[in-house]
Amino acid sequence: MIFFVGMAIIILSRFYVYFEQVYASKKKRPFFLNFFIFRNKLKDEQECVLENQFTFYQRLTDKEKAVFKHRVARFIKEKEFIGRQDLIVTDEIKTLISATAVMLTFGFKNYLLNIINTVIIYPESFYSKINDANHKGEINPRLGLIALSWKDFKRGFDISNDNLNLGVHEFGHALHLNSFKNDDISAMIFSEGFSDLKTYLRENESIRQKLIKSHYFRAYAFTNEFEFASVLIECFIETPKIFKSQFPKLYLLTKQMLNFNFAGY
Repeated sequence: MIFFVGMAIIILSRFYVYFEQVYASKKKRPFFLNFFIFRNKLKDEQECVLENQFTFYQRLTDKEKAVFKHRVARFIKEKEFIGRQDLIVTDEIKTLISATAVMLTFGFKNYLLNIINTVIIYPESFYSKINDANHKGEINPRLGLIALSWKDFKRGFDISNDNLNLGVHEFGHALHLNSFKNDDISAMIFSEGFSDLKTYLRENESIRQKLIKSHYFRAYAFTNEFEFASVLIECFIETPKIFKSQFPKLYLLTKQMLNFNFAGY
């Protein structure tokens, strides 16, 4: 009896995985986004940070806010936060950094970005051995870490419409790299969405040239496809109305890639 029950569970789980993949491939979204029995809770101080400092959270519905808080609390719980050069990691730092990651993955079922285990925060730009230069941020998937300059991270949100947001940019890299390292539905949606986006630009040379000449995307975006993806996400998050008005099809493909149907986007 136990054997047959076990076999039934295995068969049903495999069927569900197949069904979910087919559904996500056709609909460009997970079959369901949120399922949790026990809700993770933020401390009062952390919740105040969201309410007072994180615009995206402020625009959500009450139901979405409850899910967002649960996800931020889970992200904080799952990741290790380390301060460098005498920087003390506060609730504000943990909450704003975690909220940035959760914002970008809010349309995904798998939202924790398993490619990252550790978040390292410097007071300002820091020396990196990667290319013997100072960096404002970097990600090292081999070591499972992301490093950020707190000064530049904050500046990215203080100036909210210049399409320069360090946190969004670096977590955009994490999201992109995560789609290569994992085979879950969320990674598949991002990967297939970005592939559709590249195909659209490749088949519409006039749009690609318009994009380059408009300078809406800064020149750094055209360094490689990883920088392009991160700058694309920065523009989508910071100036969605301008993005949509100038490049409506590209905007919709980005929205599809992130399954981003929240807060007026």
